[in-house]
Amino acid sequence: MNKFNSVLVANRGEIAVRILRAAQEQGYRAIAVYSEADAEALHVQVADAAVLIGAAAVKESYLDMHKILQAAKQTGAQAIHPGYGFLSENAEFAKACEQAGNVFIGPSAHAIDAMGNKAAAKRLMIAAEVPCVPGYEGEDQSDEKLLIAAESIGFPLMVKAAAGGGGRGMRLVQSFDHLADAIQSARSEALNAFGSDELILEKAIINPRHVEVQVFGDSHGNVIHFGERDCSVQRRHQKVIEEAPCPVMTPELREAMGAAAVNAAKSIDYVGAGTVEFLLDADKHFYFLEMNTRLQVEHPVTELVTGYDLAALQFVVAQGEPLPVMQEDVHLYGHAIEARLYAEQPANDFLPATGSALLWDPPSGPGIRVDHGLNQGQEISPFYDPMLAKIIAYGEDRAAAIRRLHHALENTRLFGVENNREFLMQVLERDDFVQARATTAFIANNFTHEDFASKNASQTHILLAACLLYRKAQSEHRAKAIANANEAFGWRNNRPVDVDYEFALADESSVVVSLRETAPEHYSVSIDSVVHPIDLYDNGHKVHYHMDNVQGNAVFSFTGKGEVTVQIDGVCHTLVNQRAFTKGDVDSAGSGSVTAPMHGNVLSVSVNVGDQVEVGQTLAILEAMKMEHRIIAEVAGEVSSVIAVAGNQVSAGSLLMEIEEQE
Repeated sequence: MNKFNSVLVANRGEIAVRILRAAQEQGYRAIAVYSEADAEALHVQVADAAVLIGAAAVKESYLDMHKILQAAKQTGAQAIHPGYGFLSENAEFAKACEQAGNVFIGPSAHAIDAMGNKAAAKRLMIAAEVPCVPGYEGEDQSDEKLLIAAESIGFPLMVKAAAGGGGRGMRLVQSFDHLADAIQSARSEALNAFGSDELILEKAIINPRHVEVQVFGDSHGNVIHFGERDCSVQRRHQKVIEEAPCPVMTPELREAMGAAAVNAAKSIDYVGAGTVEFLLDADKHFYFLEMNTRLQVEHPVTELVTGYDLAALQFVVAQGEPLPVMQEDVHLYGHAIEARLYAEQPANDFLPATGSALLWDPPSGPGIRVDHGLNQGQEISPFYDPMLAKIIAYGEDRAAAIRRLHHALENTRLFGVENNREFLMQVLERDDFVQARATTAFIANNFTHEDFASKNASQTHILLAACLLYRKAQSEHRAKAIANANEAFGWRNNRPVDVDYEFALADESSVVVSLRETAPEHYSVSIDSVVHPIDLYDNGHKVHYHMDNVQGNAVFSFTGKGEVTVQIDGVCHTLVNQRAFTKGDVDSAGSGSVTAPMHGNVLSVSVNVGDQVEVGQTLAILEAMKMEHRIIAEVAGEVSSVIAVAGNQVSAGSLLMEIEEQE
């Protein structure tokens, strides 16, 4: 085993920041790689050195193993840590690192290969007597064979990409009539995401819990587990909330699941950190789902309840040392919950969002940990996963962890890009979550379209928005006056003047606010014929207000022309003064104009000029942030123009095609 004192981290974002800092804490020289889009990213700034490896697209940078190996050679890095994404579960990359003389901080290529394909992994687990979901994992991948196997398994069933994860290439099929389409679409998404269109079929376990066990092995034959995590709260088969321990776990069940996970790891001579995932049904029967041959995104909750630094242990094992921990040393204390902060639109089926982090202010406090790789002002691009940060809370029990996490989310400020922060708060408030009844169907069972619909801003938000926009205008006026000596000499602001603001609300109504400055930092603001005296004192992006005998605090940022975003007690609203715009500033598009809902790559275009289309028909498929998104016709009519071209990148809001709507 080669010894090393420098580590290159082949990843980006919060993943790279976490591993880089862990390496530095252990005394290693830590080296980053970055794409052109990440030149100003936090992980580049954290590293001792950083190497540019290509353009923004992952295939030209973070997935190009040759460029990463060249960066290691260029900087003298002796070891490579793949993080927990991109090439972390690529057996060829593990082999290439070893062949280049670099220590790969992860399992062997053999172990990655064994578990990297769901079909092969499931065959191994069956042989190792690990409980598995009934299904088909055969090598015959013909449609005919899959259709026959599906009839034998019965419905509902899951179609899954054998080579993938993260919900990509996965379809739930309720009846035979929908199976052929599901196989076709799963194959397409799997091939695009993983380079393989191999599928497996499994009996769908309805409303299970998703429970995973953290395992760790060394090169001396020792394998232990660090307890379990419950990851049941998911959207699109991707995790949103994770917690440790599982709230319905019993000592007997933990022992059985832990033993099964250790046996799974031992069956492939596993070395390093890994996770064995299970489905747990209502009767406490568990079934092997897959093994992730890497450190998981949600590892912080395990660290908080066990007290062990899993990233640090990775370095120990990679040096060839035995694990300094025995199974009897591992105990779980208290409770930890992690919430994934995504750049996404919960109201639009959780589609990824892009934009600039105009204000980023993560929370802090007792029991709070934030893992992130985000700089204020950073552009959120469509090329990478939309997860921006992990907000994690620890408490002496589950109720305390929930309270702390909710309060931390209230005090998380991210303006400039749509995100799921308020949705995460709602999850923690739902009775099914509080009472530990959440399954993988939690979001579907607990949220409706109305829950995601935009709500009208509160009166306090509206009044503060008017005051803040007024102060901004006054500040700009003073700056102009100072810049022009003549104007400065004649400028006065000693006569009260009423200024009107008109804000559009979510229900498509509007409200008019009239403001008069009565003294510095003191205002008289009327809304609906009621006058509200307001005192306002701000410091940067934070403001303290005194209104209607109540004092409070808010955070704000000016996010556009005549626009201010205000967050009070965790509730955020963006208010736009309609009187700041002329009629020509507002564009209107016809109902037949089909635009891109996000930045992305056009995978395919399904229609041509002259085609007749119906409402709900697929017009094109976009790929953004590793997911496929179908563009659906919202009107019926004839396609009059097609601008989108398969293979081209498009930006959010760009015109893809036009449909001449039928009368």
